[in-house]
Amino acid sequence: MFSTTAIGIDLGTANTLVYTKNKGILLNEPSVIAVNTTTNEVIAIGTEAKNMIGKTPANIQAIRPLRDGVIADFDMTTEMIKVIMQKVGKIIGGSIRKPSVIVCTPSGATSVERLAIKDAVKQCGAKEVFLIEEPVAAAIGADLPVSEPIASVIVDIGGGTTEVGIISFGGVVTSNTMKLGGDRMNEEIIHFARKEYSVLIGERTAENIKKEIGYALIQHDKEFMEVRGRDIVTGLPKTITINSGEIQSCLKESLLSILEVIRRTLESCPPELSGDIVDRGVVLTGGGSLLKGMPEWLSDELLVPVILAPSPLESVAIGTGRSLDTMNLLQKLNS
Repeated sequence: MFSTTAIGIDLGTANTLVYTKNKGILLNEPSVIAVNTTTNEVIAIGTEAKNMIGKTPANIQAIRPLRDGVIADFDMTTEMIKVIMQKVGKIIGGSIRKPSVIVCTPSGATSVERLAIKDAVKQCGAKEVFLIEEPVAAAIGADLPVSEPIASVIVDIGGGTTEVGIISFGGVVTSNTMKLGGDRMNEEIIHFARKEYSVLIGERTAENIKKEIGYALIQHDKEFMEVRGRDIVTGLPKTITINSGEIQSCLKESLLSILEVIRRTLESCPPELSGDIVDRGVVLTGGGSLLKGMPEWLSDELLVPVILAPSPLESVAIGTGRSLDTMNLLQKLNS
């Protein structure tokens, strides 16, 4: 019976993932909802809605209801979670009846932002809603020994935020959150194309550029990519060729900001745990950590080992679901 099922939700700026202990990751969809503004009817969510961004008529809006890791549009987030819950019910093969839900929040989220997340999930029929801090969820999902008195450093580079946490003995020893992630990198690529080539490109094109020829600040062989957009001067479609070196320099500022926040967190680490960090290093999770050369570059800068989690995109969702087994740890985190 699904009434006793516990679900873990990673409500991310870029993607929403749902995890259950028995079936693993059930759903992984972009956090986008398409709505008919005339009738207020939900047309699509997830991948289908993401494909509509920038391509819809005036009465249909494709909205991203989460910004910087927190809820920006409460009603739309609630609608999106409702549809997600229905989808999960279909996958499991029954309706959702009062499940226990655990949702991760950025460690820097305010009490108002946390309350908004709880309310949104409760309105979708959840019996109990627990919140877990993102770095802890990411560490559990990356198979780190979070409940032992050993320092585990997690860097979660998401769509809207970058979270750095040092976790020991089931809790966050020190953490920092910065409202900068993959979305900001996309914006910088859009700005670069506009400034250097006088061409307007969309969010999805910028994301493809980042995935294809985006590099962290390491030496690499130049790669080229053809990009289509709209010429600002003539207003006509135009194709340009950009190289990975240009993208690397336009992402430099964001990457250095991420490095700075990691350094700041490591500097405030208790000396007893610093030895563990030298041995065990730093673990990267989140979509932003998949930028080419990211582990190598951070390892060179921080002088400690830097490794990618086994499944960086899914670590937070997996950890969120797994933490349901350790309810006593949850009680500690929520007290």
